[in-house]
Amino acid sequence: MVFAKYLKTELEALGLEEITLDENGYLFATLPANIDKEVPTIGFIAHLDTSPDMTGKDVTPRIVEKYDGTDIVLCAEEKVVLSPAQFPELLNHKGEDLIVTDGKTLLGADDKAGIAEIVSAMAYLKEHPEVKHGKIRIAFNPDEEIGEGAHKFDVEKFGCEWAYTMDGGEVGELEFENFNAAVAKIVFKGRNVHPGYAKNKMINSSYIANQFITMLPRSETPEQTEGYEGFYHLISVQGEVEQSALTYIIRDHDHVKFENRKKEIELLVNKINAEFGEGTAVLELRDQYYNMREKIEPVMHIIDTAFTAMEAAGVKPNVKPIRGGTDGAQLSFKGLPCPNIFAGGVNFHGRYEFVPIQSMEKAMKVIVKIVELVAAK
Repeated sequence: MVFAKYLKTELEALGLEEITLDENGYLFATLPANIDKEVPTIGFIAHLDTSPDMTGKDVTPRIVEKYDGTDIVLCAEEKVVLSPAQFPELLNHKGEDLIVTDGKTLLGADDKAGIAEIVSAMAYLKEHPEVKHGKIRIAFNPDEEIGEGAHKFDVEKFGCEWAYTMDGGEVGELEFENFNAAVAKIVFKGRNVHPGYAKNKMINSSYIANQFITMLPRSETPEQTEGYEGFYHLISVQGEVEQSALTYIIRDHDHVKFENRKKEIELLVNKINAEFGEGTAVLELRDQYYNMREKIEPVMHIIDTAFTAMEAAGVKPNVKPIRGGTDGAQLSFKGLPCPNIFAGGVNFHGRYEFVPIQSMEKAMKVIVKIVELVAAK
């Protein structure tokens, strides 16, 4: 909310209009059209929050100018090194200016890079009235990283025919397919007695939780999958003798396979209960979001526009599925078709995160080209 309030003052100074910040942290603004003819109102969206996977407090970024392809020492004291030996994608950015961390926090390019690109594009359009455009709406929201960024997003108030989230990775990424997603929490009940007198009495819930873990296929985890392959991802383990809990996120692009994955979790919970007694394992299973492809395919012209804009900006489009989710997925199901465009960052959610300044400049140019193309139709 502190960030949103600061950003609101920046948008005001920039001269944008219809600026609103609600109590939930959703910041909207408008760049009015500079043409008389009717063209679609389109939007650009980025999220204010950063990942809870690593602290984003007291981020101290620095710029490595004209990166030469060697190791970058992020923190000599803690021996944290950003090296192409571990991160070969660094070599794709030789000669560029990289914004990096000090090795103690994440960078926050996910998605502050997207915010910077959108605001910079609006500033550019204000300064270059010769670039003709229709009404443009921009939005910055909280809670994307916990899958709730679109939950309180007022689509009707935003008032766009379609929008783009600036929240992808490497230059050229254009995404309109994402995982179907669910979260499963399984609580295992045990019985604790003195270990010296435990025979035929104690039930150790931690052992039962461990048994459950081994019942899922080891090959269907994030570290073993790619492309369109789905997975079960164990994100939390809590355990004592009396009670233990596992939390999984379940992901698959294919809706049938997604439903089958949820059924498999239910089946394994039933097996545990059959072996150890009814109520030993209690499952809480809920869907988080769905694959936006079915909502984008009827309006593929919005993908074509982004594709053409990238080419016009000198960027080679790379259409690929998102191995994750975006606010755009949920917004698409709320009636706002919203594919995802690259923001340029790499190695999100950790101390090795970096973003090339040149990638951000290209993303800004793509935004400008999109609004120009929409106005020209």
